[in-house]
Amino acid sequence: MTSPSRPGQSSVISGDGGQPAPKIEFPTDYSLKIVGDSDEGFCDDMLDIVERFDPTLDRGRASHQDSRNGRFRSLRVTITATGQEQLSALFSALKASGRVHMVI
Repeated sequence: MTSPSRPGQSSVISGDGGQPAPKIEFPTDYSLKIVGDSDEGFCDDMLDIVERFDPTLDRGRASHQDSRNGRFRSLRVTITATGQEQLSALFSALKASGRVHMVI
């Protein structure tokens, strides 16, 4: 179920159990954790993609961590989200890279 949105606010979409999804007011800081296979170029490639959607991205604040067995790498980054369309396009671009296992 969708309720009408006001300028500067997103629509409310009911989740499971009839509970409304949290409202996000844009622009806002939005944290992402991007998980893929561990290799040297993963972080730079993902940051290049993210930067296309947020040119103000501060690469110096990004951090990464390898999994216990070293097979996966997670990249944490915070962007300035300007709207749901930007976020959807970013998620699609990350998925289209073929290197991302999940985005949280």
